[in-house]
Amino acid sequence: MQENARLILGLRAKGWTDTEIADFLLYIESGDEQYKPAPNKEES
Repeated sequence: MQENARLILGLRAKGWTDTEIADFLLYIESGDEQYKPAPNKEES
């Protein structure tokens, strides 16, 4: 659980919203494409 907390806190520090974080975690666990994060506009 400690690693999960660090992951969430790190993503919040990067400016991710709680919804983006939850969707990302759902994507990691389920592999469901609907939760896959979109690329940042700055990175593309």
